[in-house]
Amino acid sequence: MTERPRRHSSRLLGPLLFGALLILGAANTAARAQIDPFPRSQLEVGLDQSVSGRGPQSLYAYYYYNKPFFHDTNIVLRAALAPVYFDGELGFRGLLSPHTDLGLGINGGGFGENYFEVRRGNYFREESFDGHGGGGSVHLYQLVNPGRMIPLSLVVQGGAHFSTYSATDRTDDLFRMPDDRLGTSLRAGFRFGGIEPMLYPDLSMEVSVWAERQWRPDSASYGYGNSLAISPVSDLWWLYAGLSYAWTNSGNQASFALTAGGSGNADRFSAWRLGGVLPLAAELPLTLPGYYYQELSATRFVHLNASYVAPLSASHRWQLRLGAAAAAVRYLPGLEQPGTWHTGFGPALEFNSVSGVWRVILRYGYGVNASRDGHDGAHSVGLLCEYDFGKRGLRRTGAP
Repeated sequence: MTERPRRHSSRLLGPLLFGALLILGAANTAARAQIDPFPRSQLEVGLDQSVSGRGPQSLYAYYYYNKPFFHDTNIVLRAALAPVYFDGELGFRGLLSPHTDLGLGINGGGFGENYFEVRRGNYFREESFDGHGGGGSVHLYQLVNPGRMIPLSLVVQGGAHFSTYSATDRTDDLFRMPDDRLGTSLRAGFRFGGIEPMLYPDLSMEVSVWAERQWRPDSASYGYGNSLAISPVSDLWWLYAGLSYAWTNSGNQASFALTAGGSGNADRFSAWRLGGVLPLAAELPLTLPGYYYQELSATRFVHLNASYVAPLSASHRWQLRLGAAAAAVRYLPGLEQPGTWHTGFGPALEFNSVSGVWRVILRYGYGVNASRDGHDGAHSVGLLCEYDFGKRGLRRTGAP
């Protein structure tokens, strides 16, 4: 079952997935509404580098694998493996009823929960730190409309996660680290349609609505003089609507996505984070070209994203992608910035192999309202790569 990576930041951005249903993670992807029925074997690499100021590192590299009918059973094995992080799930199709699937998830590793402090376009390394941890979860997938072309599913997920934090070589000695903690969460939502866990799928449609509650054992504080608080209970809710359509004959493609979210009792660990251009770097990729990765912290937001792709060659191997994103945000207290609207845009040059096995995308982004040294405007460049081992296998066997 396709899932996205966790919303927390990471130097290597461990389980970067996308997809379908959610809770403890999931890439281009939101969490999926049912177990993924298709075999997948693909490598994803992404880099987003700011050229205006020095921001947090934004990089991911992971291998994504999905195996339906594992060992000729009703079990589906899904795994995302990064250099120091793992996210996986065993799904049991039709375990509770013909249209009810159950999944057992596990994830963990190093640097999957790093925190980067960014205020008004300034990256404070002395207040940033590394985060590590792992946990398990139970996922329930209920198909509401059997027999329909576009599935409507109810998804419920709950689990526990242990987190531990450590200072980097740049963290101030006077900055107190958050205590280790074991947190729990419960998420529920309805998903209509879905998006494949891959880089810019040609055809996708999804409308979903979600609510999540996060618990910590006790309220706690950290930072300089213990001035920063961790909420014992935080609530999140959001709506997502997205559509992508490609005209295979002409090579043109258009996509659009709207995401709106809110929170209650949010802190720096549960607030919504916006910024950057990596599409598979978070469960909800709230991208803003030109901005640092997760530069903005919000309690509420509305995010719009759109792109158009035009072929540059008759074979459609070379393509030009034009993208833009905008967001209206209500900032987390203490991380306010001038203005409530943020906009970014930029082109991308894409090359696809003849076989469709691999693709490479070179991107540029300009953040119109990104604050840098007292002025607005910031630049970034990025690289995205995808290698599909499944398509390579089809090519070797000569399968259509």
